[in-house]
Amino acid sequence: MRFQGMVVEFLYWGAMSRTILLMEVSTLKLVRNLLIAATLALPVSLAQAADAKIGVVSTGKIMSSAPQAEAAVKRLEQEFAPRKKGLDEAVKALRKQEEKLAKDGAVMSDSQRRSLESEIRNQARELKRTSDEFREDFNLRRNEELGKFQKQVLEVINGVAKEEGFDLIVEGALYASPQVDLTDKVLKRLTSK
Repeated sequence: MRFQGMVVEFLYWGAMSRTILLMEVSTLKLVRNLLIAATLALPVSLAQAADAKIGVVSTGKIMSSAPQAEAAVKRLEQEFAPRKKGLDEAVKALRKQEEKLAKDGAVMSDSQRRSLESEIRNQARELKRTSDEFREDFNLRRNEELGKFQKQVLEVINGVAKEEGFDLIVEGALYASPQVDLTDKVLKRLTSK
């Protein structure tokens, strides 16, 4: 009885393995057919790619070297310098208050100490709020300036690509020969603007 159960189980697993084997064979045939089709299409794709003129630009280099980027940084510094100076002064005032509490806290009356601690907390809260507003406003303006500059860079890249007959411009590459690297040409155009 036990032997019959083992034979039935063996036959069941044998049939399952044959089914799985047949599925694997059909999958292998499908993969083989796809590879054959891809291999046949490859020469056509390579011929088309050989006719394409591809260029490369390094936007990182452009962003760090273009005079427009430097001008944008200076504009932001001038615009936000007064607010930054005010924040720096508020930080100094808060530190003075904290030093006063640390130095004189032991000799102050409880009401004076609590009053000074409350004042320090309020100043710290106000400083954090002002600092957060400053950071948010600065980031918004920086993004505006960056957006304007990126639009200008994109226009110059497109202009150079069209003039020189490039079919595709790629941003960044591990290596690019000088014949396809348009970064210096774009920087030269941006410098002349």
